[in-house]
Amino acid sequence: MHNKSTLVLLNVGHAIDHMFLLIFATAATTIAADFGLTRWEDLMPYSAVAFFLFGIGSLPSGKLGDHWGRRTLMIVFFFGMGASAILASLAQSPLQLACALALLGCFASIYHPVGIPMLVQGAERPGWTIGVNGMVGNLGIALAAVLTGLLVKHFGWRPAFAVPGVLSIVCGVAFTIVAKSESTPPAKRAATQSELPRGLLARVFLVMTLAATSGSLLFNFSTNGNYELLHERFAAVTRDPATLGLLLAAIYTVASLAQLVVGRLLDRYPLKKLYLTVLAMQIPFLAMAAHAESWWLYLLQGMFMIAIFGAIPFTDAMIVRYVDDRMRSRVAGMRLAVSFGASSSAVWLLGPLVKQAGFSVLLWMMAGIAALTFTIVTWLPTQGHNA
Repeated sequence: MHNKSTLVLLNVGHAIDHMFLLIFATAATTIAADFGLTRWEDLMPYSAVAFFLFGIGSLPSGKLGDHWGRRTLMIVFFFGMGASAILASLAQSPLQLACALALLGCFASIYHPVGIPMLVQGAERPGWTIGVNGMVGNLGIALAAVLTGLLVKHFGWRPAFAVPGVLSIVCGVAFTIVAKSESTPPAKRAATQSELPRGLLARVFLVMTLAATSGSLLFNFSTNGNYELLHERFAAVTRDPATLGLLLAAIYTVASLAQLVVGRLLDRYPLKKLYLTVLAMQIPFLAMAAHAESWWLYLLQGMFMIAIFGAIPFTDAMIVRYVDDRMRSRVAGMRLAVSFGASSSAVWLLGPLVKQAGFSVLLWMMAGIAALTFTIVTWLPTQGHNA
């Protein structure tokens, strides 16, 4: 078990991971204007490499986490995220910003395959631990919306990167001090749970990876597009960036609480039935939001984000339930490399898709992806392991 300070910083790391990746999306309109671009959509593809590396980088990160030790990689994470964000604040062109964001994506790839296995190691209630971690991570998304909105409004987009960057470095110093050194890397420890038959494990891994990929597509489309969706459909009420940031932060904060509920339920009820229930909520809310405006859009945006955030803990819960701690970082890395790498296409497609077809088409497409995820999860085995 880790001390409380280490647990707190591991959860804060999740908030940093998601927050930093969305600073750009929240400030895209302002950055585009500063660089002389007429539309925010034209700038969005410059962040696609960051999200691609965020996914692909999970593979080496997971391997290094198991073989080098997770504490070492988490120290690299905190300092690397901080330095990359500061570099982004100094960019003088879209290409320079893309390079800084790509570096940010590399360091961001460390957290999920390393930080979460480190957090749940020895946890008495893994479902609750994952739920709390997921909630804090998504509060980072809320913080990105509100903090970036305020900093952009009062100081410009550059401090929106630089201020959080300094805070991440401070967290890195604190983590170095409070986190205990690992006597043995995870890969060299004794097994703590029985292994599944190879065929069943392959089936679980396939379902986990496919579901995580489609779920990550929804996550990237929504979190990277929500601000501009609200900006477009909420124009009759306000277009003030700080107000929109606060409204969006409120949605993310409420939606994050869904992960606490799901985390508690995961320790009590079969994973498959619970997962399918949450996925079934996504489809109607996304479909209805496709043609909603003003406050109706805001309400439906809140509902589909609750359902999207509520589905996040399940892939980590499957890893904890089916995979021994000795290789969790590697399995998580393989799953994340595929799912996050493939879903990075959402960031690249978002701007051109909305520019050509509009948000209504995007939301209907997201409803279709949600239906596909539901179908994939029906393949998950139901026997044993409280599945």
